[in-house]
Parts: sequence; C-alpha cells; structure tokens
Amino acid sequence: MSPEKAQAYWKENISMILKLLVVWFIVSFGCGILFINELNAIEISGVKLGFWFAQQGAIYVFVVLIFVYVKVMTGIDEKYGVHE
Repeated sequence: MSPEKAQAYWKENISMILKLLVVWFIVSFGCGILFINELNAIEISGVKLGFWFAQQGAIYVFVVLIFVYVKVMTGIDEKYGVHE
C-alpha cells in the first residue's frame, strides 16, 4: 500500500472511531449524568428514562456501537484492499 493510501486509510479509521466515541460519550455521560433531570421527566413502563440510560441504556448503545464499528470497518478495509 502506498503511503498516501495508508494515510487516507488511517484518517478514515480514526475519523470513524472519533464519531463513535462522541456518540458513546453523549449517551453515557450526557444522558446518564448531564441531562438526567430532563430525561427523568419521561417515564416508560414506570421507569424514568434518565435512570434507564444511566443503568442500562449506555451499555446497550455500547454493544450496538461495537457492531456498527465492525460493519463500517469492514467496508473501509474492503475499500482500501486490506480485508482478510
């Protein structure tokens, strides 16, 4: 792989990782800590939404982000010809 292509590959990889980290931060820290009072005004099946995000929602989002990472990274690998 040429140095320019390798640099583009890593730039796209790091960009995607940073986007996923921002989503994870917003869900875990934002919804679980910063916006908990606003979210607690909403109840689903008797459970306050802020509490749910702090206890379970952030974990579910993290697991979904793992699958998103695998899917997107597979596409990036195929685009640059470094897939298995």
